[in-house]
Amino acid sequence: MSDARANSLIGTLDDHYRRSNQAAALDPPLPLEDARRVDDRWGDVTTEPGGVDYLEISVRDVPAMWLVPHGAPDDHVLLCIHGGGYIGGSIYTHRKLFGHIAKAVGVRALSIDYRRVPEHRHPAALDDVTTAYEWLLDEGFDSDRIAFVGDSAGGGLALAASLRLRDQGRPLPAALLPISPWTDLTLGGNSHKTNLTNDIEFGGETPMNLGFLVMLLLGPDGDREDPSVSPLFGDLSGLPPTYIQVGDAEMLLDDSTRFAERARNAGIDIRLDIFPGGQHTFQMSAGNDPLADKAIVELAAWVKPRIGL
Repeated sequence: MSDARANSLIGTLDDHYRRSNQAAALDPPLPLEDARRVDDRWGDVTTEPGGVDYLEISVRDVPAMWLVPHGAPDDHVLLCIHGGGYIGGSIYTHRKLFGHIAKAVGVRALSIDYRRVPEHRHPAALDDVTTAYEWLLDEGFDSDRIAFVGDSAGGGLALAASLRLRDQGRPLPAALLPISPWTDLTLGGNSHKTNLTNDIEFGGETPMNLGFLVMLLLGPDGDREDPSVSPLFGDLSGLPPTYIQVGDAEMLLDDSTRFAERARNAGIDIRLDIFPGGQHTFQMSAGNDPLADKAIVELAAWVKPRIGL
């Protein structure tokens, strides 16, 4: 894949996923820098939300970005955790998506650039998420007015961070909004097989090697059932109200359905919406896809009363 191809604009989320899959299947593998240039085009599919200001900051050495809709109150916040398989994604690829969500909810958002593999293994990313949350509390934000938002790996991190905070006796956020969360790094969901041909991002004729991403995160001897990376296997009691969105075409569909079932059995206020035809994190097409826009409206309507709006 040429540099020109890696840097060229894309039109749809499906286009981006096909290009990412093509890049992941190259032999020899695409150099990390070039692969990340492909990934940097992810945000091209999202329209500008408009009426949102952006300010880059550092949160205890974690790069971050404030996303502030015009007129948003100062005392409510979404902590936003981008996806990308722990190896890609950034505050830049997800700036517009999280801007759309923040605008729909009517609150400011803090998006963070946690440390990624292969440079930093687990628990670096999880540490950065909890560091950012602790910073918000120290800045005077009430936990009852904070919600976590994360997609894919970011959704898994939102759940894992909440489990860690609960175990530490720390105040939990008021709500969780995992989008297509990656909750099972054993890759044990049956949808990995049943949606193999439906999932454009991870499946198709050249399925992405998700096991390789897990190995980069945990090393060859890491525990894939550790709830700090696979929250599906954790004690889910005491988690905040949670609203999961996932597409029915996803290989990770069962990561959501099984987590929702276990959370419900643990007495958690859990909502799961499965969107027909939805690809992995289809909300990235906000402004260009009615399905994505509908999903964001649903996210906003659900979370507002739970953070005191």
